[in-house]
Amino acid sequence: MIAPPEPALTESQLIERAVAMRPALLERQPETERLTRYPKDTHEDFLRAGFYRILQPRRYGGYEFGLPTFYRVVTEIARGCPSTGWALSLTAAHVLQVASVFEEKAQDEIFGDDGDFRAASTVMPVGVARPDGGGHVVLDGTWPYSSGSPYSTHYVGQTLRAPEKPGDPPGPMVLFVAPRAVWTLLDDWHGVLGLRGSGSNSIRMEQARIPSYFTREVSLLELPVEGGSLGSELHGNPLYAGRAISFFHGELAAIMIGTAYAAADEYARIVADRPLTLEPDRTRAELHDYQRHLGEALGVIHTAHAALQRNAEDYMEACRRNVTGEALFTVVEDNRLAMVFLNAGRMAWDAMQNTLFRTAGSRYARDGQRMQRYFRDAATYWSHVGPSMAEPLARRVGRDRLGLPSGDIPLIP
Repeated sequence: MIAPPEPALTESQLIERAVAMRPALLERQPETERLTRYPKDTHEDFLRAGFYRILQPRRYGGYEFGLPTFYRVVTEIARGCPSTGWALSLTAAHVLQVASVFEEKAQDEIFGDDGDFRAASTVMPVGVARPDGGGHVVLDGTWPYSSGSPYSTHYVGQTLRAPEKPGDPPGPMVLFVAPRAVWTLLDDWHGVLGLRGSGSNSIRMEQARIPSYFTREVSLLELPVEGGSLGSELHGNPLYAGRAISFFHGELAAIMIGTAYAAADEYARIVADRPLTLEPDRTRAELHDYQRHLGEALGVIHTAHAALQRNAEDYMEACRRNVTGEALFTVVEDNRLAMVFLNAGRMAWDAMQNTLFRTAGSRYARDGQRMQRYFRDAATYWSHVGPSMAEPLARRVGRDRLGLPSGDIPLIP
């Protein structure tokens, strides 16, 4: 057992820390983009605040808080800096899958003596896993878009089981956890439109050897949790018996909503500071149109945020019912929850691009302006693999309602 750094820390205190960090994150935005990752000072702030341990089991030094708290913290951090919120979320989140599906022996070693765990990940499989005959698996490949990798202690990736003999197709999907010592961080996160400070570098492994029990023949998009999991039994918490697709969409929605709030904050500052051309003693904040633009955008963002938080509570309830046997956490339920999260993110994006960015004025679309940065970050989110699942997810939800099988509709081409 590893005690968390602050055993008496509450969820409310954690959220308050995220809110209080906003001024520093706003100030560090340019440096974060220049570094292509958030600065070390921010990393140290996160360590002290406990943000990396929100979802981590208490058995291994975490706080074991639920999704509503995790998403709220991510939203607040993204409101201070979208790139930082993205990197934090996609580093602190993957402890949930590790704690859910890996056996106790693996978790004991992965979390170590102090529970210091942060893991980047990508959903796409790369390369193959080759057993070495001595209880280890050998990995080779380059895994791109590994957000948060500069500060990761581990990597949670996917690959395929190597074919048994030449000419055979690769085997099933393999989920693995690779300690930092066996992979190399590539300096290749440059030339992107947005999320420039998200540390979404590629990581490379060359003949990397990990224990075979650091692997599971499962897919991140199809975790074996129906009726409970290794993790829910080990930790006595249904949080570790949830599916992953909807959870990942909730992450992205939390980031997008935080970004939209940031844009609304900047919009309020802009219109309050912008004098009217013909009446320089007045500002745009006094004009009905700009008041309405801001109010309409905030109404949509607040609605998206409410959907995010309520859906997070529904996810927790689905986990609880899954473990008690009241109702299994099926693919159908995962599809429904994922669609709500995705729509929440889409609502925030629409409010930002259609109202806030469009009416702020072209001078705020210039380099160095926060409004431009928020638009670039949000547009990059919209090109991510997550939002691209909107069409197949909608088809899945429709087929589920019609009583038709939907699990065979691929979410990723």
